[in-house]
Amino acid sequence: MKKKYILVINPISGDVDKSEILNKTLAFAEEFQVEIIVYETSGENDGEVIKTLYNLHKPERILIAGGDGTIKMVGEALEKQDVIFGILPAGSANGLAVDLNLPATMEENLAVAFHNHFMEMDMISINGRKSIHLSDLGLNAELVRNYENGSTRGKLGYALQIITTLTELEEPFTAKITANHQTIECTARMIVIANSQKYGTGVTINPNGIMNDGKFEIVILKNLDLMVFGKIITGNMPVDLEDVEIISTDKATITTTSPVSFQIDGEYIGEETHLDIRILPSQMKVAIP
Repeated sequence: MKKKYILVINPISGDVDKSEILNKTLAFAEEFQVEIIVYETSGENDGEVIKTLYNLHKPERILIAGGDGTIKMVGEALEKQDVIFGILPAGSANGLAVDLNLPATMEENLAVAFHNHFMEMDMISINGRKSIHLSDLGLNAELVRNYENGSTRGKLGYALQIITTLTELEEPFTAKITANHQTIECTARMIVIANSQKYGTGVTINPNGIMNDGKFEIVILKNLDLMVFGKIITGNMPVDLEDVEIISTDKATITTTSPVSFQIDGEYIGEETHLDIRILPSQMKVAIP
């Protein structure tokens, strides 16, 4: 009997050629005596279809070719199953792959995805929605919104939208954060809710982030001038820690005085004034080098 793996491919994520990923995965699977069941996401009821496929085939592993959004969707669909996820980075935002130190080439990533070394990763619940990586209020969420509304994908799309986002820059917002039995008030350009360390560009926004320690961090970026934000987003500069405050906790609430743009794992959610946040320990088994 051949082992069965499901390969979930997001055909429109990022600017990577998916046919190459498919062909290399099938060739790799042949070598390992693994049968691959391929599912291409459509944006319609993907979670339900993936649940059905899982129940039908009972695969030993789920391979995901896409970005952070695709990984999160599959993780949520199969959160009750004891299965290892292998990640083949292929999105416009691959922050999780950066944080897991996944290798650069598809061949090396396939080797990681097929082998047995894994970690049990936490997730974060924010107003009942799951976050696996980095969510934020403020400037970066506005960038994500503009990117989703724009027509150009990939790195160029982000670069174009950085310009739009900065020209439409609004005043900093005021927030009240309650965590670890303390409440603080702050004025910020951006507040990050982080399970991990880095954005997909490779910039470390949360040096304390460990994805399986039962905690998340709230990173408050107080002063972000235009140059600094541009550098952070393009991955050219670490954040100056004088302008940053970091709170480590397992649950928190954030309330803002006015509605602020909010995104989860690269997906724009809308404007929010209240976030209820808590850690969900050991939610997902992910193959790592």
